[in-house]
Formats: sequence, structure tokens, C-alpha cells
Amino acid sequence: MTRLIAIDLDGTLLNHHNEISKENLEAIKKAQQEGIEVVIATGRAHFDVLKIFEGTELRTWIIGANGATIHFPDGTLYHSQPIERQRAYDILKDLEENGYYYEVFTDHCIYTPQNGRELLQIELDRIKSANPAIEIEELQHALTKQFSQHGFCFVNSYSDIVDQDINIYNLLAFSFSEEKVAQGFEKYGHYDDLTIVTSAQHNFELEHKNASKGIALKKVAHFLQIPLTDTIAIGDSMNDVSMLQIAGTSVAMGNARDEVKEISDYTTTTNDEHGVAKVLLELSEESRN
Repeated sequence: MTRLIAIDLDGTLLNHHNEISKENLEAIKKAQQEGIEVVIATGRAHFDVLKIFEGTELRTWIIGANGATIHFPDGTLYHSQPIERQRAYDILKDLEENGYYYEVFTDHCIYTPQNGRELLQIELDRIKSANPAIEIEELQHALTKQFSQHGFCFVNSYSDIVDQDINIYNLLAFSFSEEKVAQGFEKYGHYDDLTIVTSAQHNFELEHKNASKGIALKKVAHFLQIPLTDTIAIGDSMNDVSMLQIAGTSVAMGNARDEVKEISDYTTTTNDEHGVAKVLLELSEESRN
């Protein structure tokens, strides 16, 4: 019997307009009314999720920053796992020196360089120049989606935040250069105090080794005294794998990466076809039968 369902946001609950559809919203509220705990598990920051929730009256557990933060439905912090600060500063220095666009996820703000968007526009222009026939709309959409987050704070350099008393939960780097993304995985993938994941084609993200969606889901389920066998996880990308592997039932979105579909128990429809609502409604039908 399913008692908890963990749902990714981008590419899963959100459609390609970065919105929660009416169908998905109604299905979540119905599940909650039937006593199912709903957990949003995302790479986004907690305050960003709250902005997305505005006007929906949704109140759920929120696993943010790829598992580095967990908040109760009332918004209070239950658990957090920041990166060691000096480690974060060393990586940011390296990212900056090598011309990466980056984001630094903290409790109240996403720090990003003032010239970051200019860097990505330059990369985009280079791609257009080198490949005049390329379909640029998809790349432009990826850029728009990246900038759709709420809570950005612009700095001239990472050094502007070095002396601040902040928790750093997630470091995201984004590039249209496949080579630069691959270099990031190669360079940071061996750090034994960090995990590296990707949530989209053009990025890599770094968290503490004890922070993942799977670890966070386990913590929430333990707090609620719900066996993991009674949980479902739904996702579309590689940063969802840890929770898909740990949940009792794993569901890949129709638009999910092939690697995600391969490790999931089954696949629902796409995020533009209200795949989350389909899973929840099927769950509701099963509980009545």
C-alpha cells in the first residue's frame, strides 16, 4: 500500500512552461486528501519551490538542492547537509577561472556571477556561428529554463561571498560545450567528499556525499515511520536515480532519459501529458479496489 510519493519538479511535475498543470495539481491534492504524503524532491532551492507553489495552496514536504535540504510542509527546516565551505570556494575559483556559468545554492539566495548570462550567450552565439543549420530553439529553451528560478543574487565574483556566514548546499555549473561539461565530471567526479549529478543535458551539480534525493527520501520516510516499500518515486533525470533506486516503486516520465527508464519499474506519460496525475489517479483507483 502506497503511503508516500516523491515527485521531481523539472521535467516531471512541471510542464515545459515550468508550470504545474491543473490536472497534476488536482491529482496531488486528491492524493493528500486520501492520506498519502506528497514530497517534492528537486534540485531547486526551497524558496524557489515556494514561489512555484504560490497561488496553488500546496503544502508538501520539500527535498531541495538535490537532497541537501529537507523542509517540513510548514516551511521549517528538518535537515540540511552543506558542502564544506573551503571545498566550495576552491571549486568556485576553478569554475570562474575556466569560464563556467555557475550557481551557488544557499539558504536564502542563489548566488551567480554578474557576467554569467553573458558567458552563456557568447557560447550560444559561437554554436550558431559554427553550426548555422542547428535548431537553436531547444538550446534557447534550456537557457530560459535555467533562468526561470527565483532568488538570484548577482555577484562580481565568488570572492564576494567568501566572508559571508552562509551554508552552501549545491554548486551548479552550466555550459553549452559538451567538452566543458565532460571536463567537469572528470575533474570533480573523484572527490570523495562530494557527489556529482546532472539534472539536464548541459549541467553538472555538486553536493555533499551525504546529500542526495535518495538519502533525503529515506530520512523523510523514517521520520514519518513509512517503510520504503510503501513509497513511490517519479522522475526524469539522472539526479533522480538515487530516489528511484531506493523507493518501493519507481516511475520514469515518458520524457525521461533512457538510463532513467531502464532502472525504473515502469514509465508514465510525459510531463506535458500530466504523467504525474496519471500515476496518482491509477494509485487512487487501486486503493478503492
